[in-house]
Amino acid sequence: MSGTVGQPEPRCYAVEQLREAQKRLLDLSQSMIIWRARVEKYRNTDLAAAKDTFDVLLNVRRELVETLGEVRLLLMEAEEYQTAAAAGKLRDGLAGYNLMSSNYGPVYEALRSFAGTLPVEGTTNAAVVGRLMNNIKLGYYPTDPDNIALMLRGIQFPEGVTTNVFDPCCGCGKALRQIAQGNNCYAYGVELDESRAEEAQTRLHRVGFGSFFYSRISRETFHLLFLNPPYLSVLNESGGKSRHEKRFLIESIPTLAYGGLLIYVIPYYRLTPDICRVLVDNFDGLTVWRFTDAEFKKFKQVTVFGLRKRRDMEPQDTLWLERYAENPASIPRLTELPEARYALPGEPLEVLVFQGERFNQKELEQQLRRCDSFTQMMSRRSELDDGTKHPPLPLSIGQIGLVGGSGMINGLIECDHPHIIKGRIVKVVRTETEDQFNHKGDYTGAEIRETISNKMIFNILTPHGFKALA
Repeated sequence: MSGTVGQPEPRCYAVEQLREAQKRLLDLSQSMIIWRARVEKYRNTDLAAAKDTFDVLLNVRRELVETLGEVRLLLMEAEEYQTAAAAGKLRDGLAGYNLMSSNYGPVYEALRSFAGTLPVEGTTNAAVVGRLMNNIKLGYYPTDPDNIALMLRGIQFPEGVTTNVFDPCCGCGKALRQIAQGNNCYAYGVELDESRAEEAQTRLHRVGFGSFFYSRISRETFHLLFLNPPYLSVLNESGGKSRHEKRFLIESIPTLAYGGLLIYVIPYYRLTPDICRVLVDNFDGLTVWRFTDAEFKKFKQVTVFGLRKRRDMEPQDTLWLERYAENPASIPRLTELPEARYALPGEPLEVLVFQGERFNQKELEQQLRRCDSFTQMMSRRSELDDGTKHPPLPLSIGQIGLVGGSGMINGLIECDHPHIIKGRIVKVVRTETEDQFNHKGDYTGAEIRETISNKMIFNILTPHGFKALA
């Protein structure tokens, strides 16, 4: 795929990661054979060296198992479900393999054969690469309205309190609008894509333009955080790769009030140990619900509900949550979510700061409405315009000249003796001649100097005639 002329070519990080994983699989599978042979070499002559070598072999297997796990997730993302299932079986089989076995040939061949099937450039069809290139589109998957309606059944909104709901990657704003509509909510969203952000402004109360990660937003002021992040890997500021599902989760948690509700929409296979750790450490009452069959078949999405809590001193178990990534059939459907299962906090909260990475006109209007500086300025200006102006001190001659020359006192002067006055400035050229003599006293000529100065003239018309003051 070629990029726009003058722009760098789009980079598909999923393809890059699969290519890197393919190389690791080939290198590690060969390394496993080498280290197993060294164990055999030392086992009858040097038991200490044999033990150290076996420890290295264990580490090689651990890296292989982890790499196969990463590959499985990437293949799920590419919708290559059969190959992903093969990666899972290889991973589980290798994790339980007897490393002291003398029959490494089938394992080695299975790993190398599997690595050759990975959908990297030049080894797969255009359809698979095209699906992987969804990353270039920011992994944008709008949430299905029917499943939003099912989520709403499980939320209890407080009576008589306007709740703040927030979506840090709101897209065109349809999902958050559906949540807020009719529930006495004030809806806030941030969107990176400008066209979607402009559309969101027609549906939400406040929309920040640009990246959520560079926005300024009050902490602990939202009753509900709706998070359906992009499903992709990106390069971060340091040049490393990171997953948006995890980064959005970590960086948006501080905006949610304690006791506030998280609704986190991700593919079930992204319930990885690191994400599960973040969820368990920061939320109580965690539950996971599978989208309706038609939507789940397309995008494999689940919804995680949880109420924000203060972090525990001791880490809690995450295995129960991680198991959902291995067995999606065990995840209950959203249709089974009990009505009013999660109650939002009942106290009003004020969002004092809400600024996107880039100001847009409507957001600027919102900020100015909250600021009384312009009102005060216009009020003071009106007071100045209405009253009689008196200088705090008598004007000096120089100040009178400046005011008169600028035309500020031209016109009718109403006083005991009314008159019309007009000031003007004229240039005056003065010529001076100075005789010059040398050191002997002989006359050598004359030096002529010209001096140019400004002269202020006031022309005054009075009832008794015309006067000019210079």
